[in-house]
Amino acid sequence: MSERESRAKGGPGTVSSAGAAETRGTAAALPQEALEIAAGYAFGGPALDLGALLWDGRCLPDAQVRVPLPMLNRHGLVAGATGTGKTKTLQLIAEQLSAQGVPVFLADIKGDLSGVAAPGQANDKVRSRAAEVHQEWAATGFPAEFYALGGIGHGIPVRATVTSFGPVLLSKVLRLNQTQEQSLGLIFHYADTKGLELVDLKDLRAVVAFLTSDEGKGELRNIGGLSTATAGVILRSLTAFEAQGMADFFGEPEYDTSEFLRTAPDGRGVVSVLELAAVQDRPQLFSTFLMWLLADLFHDLPEVGDADKPKLVFFFDEAHLLFDDASKAFLDSIAQTVRLIRSKGVGVFFVTQTPKDVPADVLGQLGNRIQHALRAFTPDDQKALKATVKTFPNSAYDLEELLTGLGTGEAVVTVLSEKGAPTPVAATRLRAPESLMGPVEAGALERAVTASALYGRYAQAVDRESAYERLQTSRGAKGPDEMREATAAGERRGRQQEREERGEQKEQPSVVEQVVGSGMFKSLARSLGSQIGREITRSVFGTARRRR
Repeated sequence: MSERESRAKGGPGTVSSAGAAETRGTAAALPQEALEIAAGYAFGGPALDLGALLWDGRCLPDAQVRVPLPMLNRHGLVAGATGTGKTKTLQLIAEQLSAQGVPVFLADIKGDLSGVAAPGQANDKVRSRAAEVHQEWAATGFPAEFYALGGIGHGIPVRATVTSFGPVLLSKVLRLNQTQEQSLGLIFHYADTKGLELVDLKDLRAVVAFLTSDEGKGELRNIGGLSTATAGVILRSLTAFEAQGMADFFGEPEYDTSEFLRTAPDGRGVVSVLELAAVQDRPQLFSTFLMWLLADLFHDLPEVGDADKPKLVFFFDEAHLLFDDASKAFLDSIAQTVRLIRSKGVGVFFVTQTPKDVPADVLGQLGNRIQHALRAFTPDDQKALKATVKTFPNSAYDLEELLTGLGTGEAVVTVLSEKGAPTPVAATRLRAPESLMGPVEAGALERAVTASALYGRYAQAVDRESAYERLQTSRGAKGPDEMREATAAGERRGRQQEREERGEQKEQPSVVEQVVGSGMFKSLARSLGSQIGREITRSVFGTARRRR
């Protein structure tokens, strides 16, 4: 029986609940404190091997640190300063999840996680680390699919329609304020009720331009109307967004997120790697797009309760970008999604530098913690260090000293036991990944992408009839130049109205107040059978179900 099979069955290499180490070494050789910590990781069922316990400056390979497989849908946090080994930790966990039949989603910010598909390369460092932690290391590649947002980069294009992305997430991407977000919600509602599909950004621009034109400005009057000034802000934000080359992310064919749940013919979970290196200078976009993927899974998957293993584990890298400048409503939606998606079999790991990057409502739901080293060079660093220590259970370690002294590939770990209780805090020397620790060669990556069965389904963008074409036809078949002029005219009217209203904004009710106070809105809110009622209950982010 191999080491991996043995550990999955809770066999040799584990620590018994009585605290006796049933390992290659001798239990009596372990200090009492180390025995007590190791006993907290004595799991009888399938588990992932993270590494060996560190105590008093020594690595104790007889005391293995592990995480139960069923607990990985209870979410987690991987944190640490730049260069401390977070990426390799993701790779290590992804490999073992795949080996146990669990699909994995990885957001690859730096472009070096593609190596998960190729066998690793043995060298002195790998052999030394494997010996230190009693790891039977074997070079192994894992089944992987590679994706790229909008096809920018190496990967199968991942797109979303504007309709399914929804007004809440789009507002964050466009950096709209609350009033503008509410107005965008009205625009989406109008498009939904009129059957105007917003496939790409030109569809949205066309609808906004129509609603501010002479023939369309009365369409929303009964539910508060659309301020020309607000419409102008939205149009200008869309123009700036497109000017940055971001229009390609929206369109068809739209990606079906259920593709992330696949297993390979040999039973291993497929590792889905979304390359973000080509768009890492657009953090607002890719972080919000990751949230769309998660929200889409949330409202599509059925409830499964407590399963033997997760359906998917989703690693959300650079997580602080999602929370930066987010509204309270947006943060509440994230917290609700994270809280509820566990019952659908999806585990979410946030990856960032310090726990303080994650709001308390979300952090409190992350039961599995892997904390790499932190720096304490500045007063802000020292404050972050103290705040991090307070987020851990009581520990036998001096965590402030320990967290600043950890080496690369070492971390402080606490996870949820099989009973759902936190395990003792364990300083851990982590195992070495068995796949390639670095990117695969560009040619090999491109061949893997084009050989995928999904490539033919998603590679070519499609521009079918949608809101733009329908409005163009209804308004006398105006050409693109005329549509652009109409849009520009709307923007000019918006800027003019902004100038006129600057001194009167305090006396005039906001769009939100107009909408909430209108009789039509109250009627719509009372009517559960209405379109807007379905939108509210369908998704906490206002994302729309798509035709499959």
